[in-house]
Amino acid sequence: MLGFGEAKPKAPAAGLVKDTTEATFMQDVIEASREVPVIVDFWAPWCGPCKTLGPALEAAVNAAGGKVRMVKIDVDQNQMIAGQLRIQSIPTVYAFWQGQPVDGFQGALPASEVKKFIDRVAAVAGDGGLAEALAAAEQMLADGATADAMETFAAILEEEPGNAAAYGGVVRSCIAAGELDKAEAFLAAASPELARTQEVEAARAQLELARQAANAGPEAELRAAVEADPANHQARFDLAQALHARGDVEGAVDELLDLFRRDRDWNDGAAKAQLFTIFEALKPQDPVVLKGRRKLSSMIFS
Repeated sequence: MLGFGEAKPKAPAAGLVKDTTEATFMQDVIEASREVPVIVDFWAPWCGPCKTLGPALEAAVNAAGGKVRMVKIDVDQNQMIAGQLRIQSIPTVYAFWQGQPVDGFQGALPASEVKKFIDRVAAVAGDGGLAEALAAAEQMLADGATADAMETFAAILEEEPGNAAAYGGVVRSCIAAGELDKAEAFLAAASPELARTQEVEAARAQLELARQAANAGPEAELRAAVEADPANHQARFDLAQALHARGDVEGAVDELLDLFRRDRDWNDGAAKAQLFTIFEALKPQDPVVLKGRRKLSSMIFS
């Protein structure tokens, strides 16, 4: 047990929703998020979906009673900050905690999903130290200390068995250690509620990609096959898997987008399915995800 201690309850605060600008972004978002998670809604007056999402976000934030705050940024009036954060379409929503983006999504969501998002973000800070432990475990994993990361994620689960981030972290630690069967067993043991969370779905997608990587073909030969015959869809698909296996995620996405453009129905829509697996394995605000989803959407609706 890590002994994180009791979380201190926060009194409901007034003025939980406000507009901000580039001049006050640091104060209203970055600095404020060191005390409480801050939801940032990027919108514009001409954006139809923004008019639905904005009020739903505000209602959910106010209902959370001070566990989160919200700021609204008109991208037309604040183009510099929108560019710095790579806002490609609106509405886009980011959640900041301790000065860093920790979650986010694009497009309008139904009220039930908005509430789940707010609850998930609020839980980041109201956990009596679990957030700090999660951050430490993620850093261990990034540094290659997979055994230490796994132990820390497991200890968090002892404190909070339903912690989806820790559950997904254990699975990702197993994957990083090459223990794919152990990762699969842990995923199979997840409760139905945990299995539906974004963190666990992301870990499941990472496991699928890891198994593909173990069987990936030689990149040079596959690229030569594609260059010799651009209509060789299987070779292009296999090339995307080989690129992803060596860490070139953006290159893999580009090949799959090209395959989808050439024949979206090939192999029962395999290119689109593989793209979604890659997107699910990454964080929602990852630039590769934002760019890839935008390009895929433009092709789907063209």
